[in-house]
Amino acid sequence: MTTKRRFFTDEFKREAVALLESSDRPLEHVAKDLGIQPSMLRTWRRRVSGPGGPAQLPTRQAPAPLAAGDQSAEIARLKRELDRVRMERDILKKL
Repeated sequence: MTTKRRFFTDEFKREAVALLESSDRPLEHVAKDLGIQPSMLRTWRRRVSGPGGPAQLPTRQAPAPLAAGDQSAEIARLKRELDRVRMERDILKKL
């Protein structure tokens, strides 16, 4: 029994790489959620990063403790997290 080869749009590939870079999860978990092989996501990440080599993911720093009453920083953090979760949801909807 043969299986058909699946094709993914460039937009899907870019969004998958963006999801990988913005999440704290390992590449294998992101690939599994998207229903693709980890090696495929690795290849897309290399292509999106350009000819300079593998993508350099930003190093994550521990968040500084919030001062009492510093709600604006917390709101900004929550907005970033909400944007990331919405992007994950949109990518999974396209599957």
